[in-house]
Amino acid sequence: VQLVESGGGLVQPGGSLRLSCAHSGLTWLPLTIGWFRQAPGKEREDVSCISANGGSTHYADSVQGRFTISRDNAKNTVYLQMNSLEPADTGTYYCAARSTLASDVANPLCRAGLMDYWGKGTLVSVSS
Repeated sequence: VQLVESGGGLVQPGGSLRLSCAHSGLTWLPLTIGWFRQAPGKEREDVSCISANGGSTHYADSVQGRFTISRDNAKNTVYLQMNSLEPADTGTYYCAARSTLASDVANPLCRAGLMDYWGKGTLVSVSS
């Protein structure tokens, strides 16, 4: 499975960006997909996760109410809509996926140690 992120860039505080994560290879495989980020000098943190069937989502407290994760399985793409961006949102955003059993397709569980596949990341800078 290959994951390619896009949509990062420089934005002013209060602005918006939409990140995309296109996945290919083994497209028949149910995948739970999440977004993680890492700021310079800080540890990687979970941002958001969407279940393999798209029916359930999870957000970190720091982005709840500002970010929205969604997926279009027909396009093999997961999106992260980021609104009301703050300087603290600056970092490299990574998309990651884990293969998912049929019994687990409704569970939006994404922890870095559980993910099987990772993208190379896209940089988001929030600054005036």
